[in-house]
Amino acid sequence: MIFAYQKNNQQSFTPQSTFSEGIYDRINLSVNYETLDSLGYITSPVFGPSISWKQLKWDGATIDTAAGDMPKINLIGIKIDGSVDTLMTGITTAQPVVDISSVNANQYPYLQLQMRDVDSINFTPYQLNFWQLTGVPAPEGAVNPLQNFSMKDTVDVAEPLQFQMAFKNVSEIPFSDSMKIRAIVTDKNNTTHVLPVWRQKKLQADPDTINVNYTIDTKQLVGNNSLNVEINPDNDQLEQYHFNNIFYKKFYVRPDTLNPLLDVTFDNIHILNQDIVSAKPHIVIKLKDEAKYLLLNDTSVLKVQLRYPDGSLHPYYFNTDTLRFTPATSSADNTASVEFNPVFSNQIDPQGDEYTLIVTGSDKSGNASGTIQYQVTFKIITKAMISNMLNYPNPFTTSTAFVFTITGSDVPQNIKIQILTITGKIVREITKDELGPLHVGRNITEFKWDGTDMYHQRLANGVYLYHVVTNLNGKSLDKYQAQGDNTDQFFNKGYGKMYLMK
Repeated sequence: MIFAYQKNNQQSFTPQSTFSEGIYDRINLSVNYETLDSLGYITSPVFGPSISWKQLKWDGATIDTAAGDMPKINLIGIKIDGSVDTLMTGITTAQPVVDISSVNANQYPYLQLQMRDVDSINFTPYQLNFWQLTGVPAPEGAVNPLQNFSMKDTVDVAEPLQFQMAFKNVSEIPFSDSMKIRAIVTDKNNTTHVLPVWRQKKLQADPDTINVNYTIDTKQLVGNNSLNVEINPDNDQLEQYHFNNIFYKKFYVRPDTLNPLLDVTFDNIHILNQDIVSAKPHIVIKLKDEAKYLLLNDTSVLKVQLRYPDGSLHPYYFNTDTLRFTPATSSADNTASVEFNPVFSNQIDPQGDEYTLIVTGSDKSGNASGTIQYQVTFKIITKAMISNMLNYPNPFTTSTAFVFTITGSDVPQNIKIQILTITGKIVREITKDELGPLHVGRNITEFKWDGTDMYHQRLANGVYLYHVVTNLNGKSLDKYQAQGDNTDQFFNKGYGKMYLMK
C-alpha cells in the first residue's frame, strides 16, 4: 500500500483514497494533518441599514499567560449597490469604544466589521466577547391586508378594477419621504403591463398607515391576470426589510361575447321592404350594447351605405349635415345613435325609385350586430299625393280605423275626414290632430271612429259616406294610385262608403 499526501490551501492535508479492483492498481490515501498558524480573521454579519451611525463597541480577552495576541479591527462601509470601502483600520483593544458618527449613512447605510488576530508566540486566537455598532435604524413598513384590503376577483372587460390595501409603518422611525408605489399586471399571454408609478403620503412612526389604492384599466386584460404591487421599490427609501412590501393577487376579466342590438327607424317608424318613405326622411340608427364599460363612443362602431336605383353603392361619412353621430356617454345606457338625413329630389321611375339602406354595426369587442348586414329597401316618390282612404274594418260595429298612403316629402298641414249621411249631411269631422301622428308612407291611424256624431251621440245603423280633404302649402293633394291598386271601385267621385252595424 502506498500513501500520498496532498497539502490543501488551508495548510492542512486532505486524505484521498482509491481502492482498486485489481492487484495491479495503485492505491492512494491521504489524511488531514492539522498545523498551527499565527494569523486568522473574523468577519461580522452586515449591520444596517441605518439612517445614522453612532459608536463601535467591542471587547474580548486572551487565554495566554504571556502576551502575544495583537487583534485589530477594520470598519468596512457598504453602499446601496453592494460596493465596499474600508473606512477605518487598525482599531486596537485600547479603543473599546470608537465614535463612528462621521460615517455618512446616506452613502454607507450598511457596515461590517473585520478582526485581524495575530499571535506568533502562543498561536492561540483572541477570545472576542462581543462587538456591536449603534445608530438610528432605518424605518420598517409592511403590507397589512387584515387592516384593509379590497379587490374583486372577477370583472367585466373595461370595468375599472379598484384595489386597496393597507401599508403600515411598524417601526418607531418615520420614513423620510412620500411612499413610492409600483404595480405590474401580467396578462394571460405573460405580457407585463407596468402601471404608472405613483406616490402617497409620507409615513410617520408606528402606527401610521396609508391605504394603497389604484384603478386598473381592464380593456386589454381579457382572461386571467396577476397583479403585483410593490411599495418602496428600487430602494427608493432606506428600509429594514423588503420581502413584506410586496402584494400579489390574481384576477379574471370576463370577455364581451354578446352581440349589440341595432335598431333603424324612418321618421320614427320601423318600415318593411318596399315601403314608401319621405323624399326627405329622418332616419335614426341606434346601436345598443350590454357591455357597460366599453362605451360606443366613436364612429368606428357604425357604417352607413345607400344602394341607388342604378345599383351603385354610396358610402356616407360622419359629422356632416347628412350623417351625424352621437356617442354613448353613460354605462347605464350604452347606446350610440346616428341621424341620417338624405334628400332625394329627383325621381326617375314614375312608380317610385327604390333605394336600399345598408348598415353595419359592431361593438368595441368586435362583436357584430348580426351575422349579415342590416338591409332594407324603400321607395321614394317625390310628388306629394295621397291614396284612396279606406276604413278598416268595414262593416264595423264598435270602431273603425283609416288606412291610406302619403307620398312626397312632408305630411299635409291640414287633413280631415268628413263623415256624411247618404243625404249629404255632415255628422262628424275628424281633424288631423285627432287622427294622431301621420307620416309619409303607409298609415294606419291610431284614431278609431266609434260611430258617434260630433255630439258623441251614437248614430243609427246604416250606410255612411266619408270624404277626405287635404291641404299642403295651399294646394290639395293629387291622388296616389300604386300599380295594381283597384280601390277606385269603392269610391264615387271621391266619396267612400262605410257600414255601421250594431
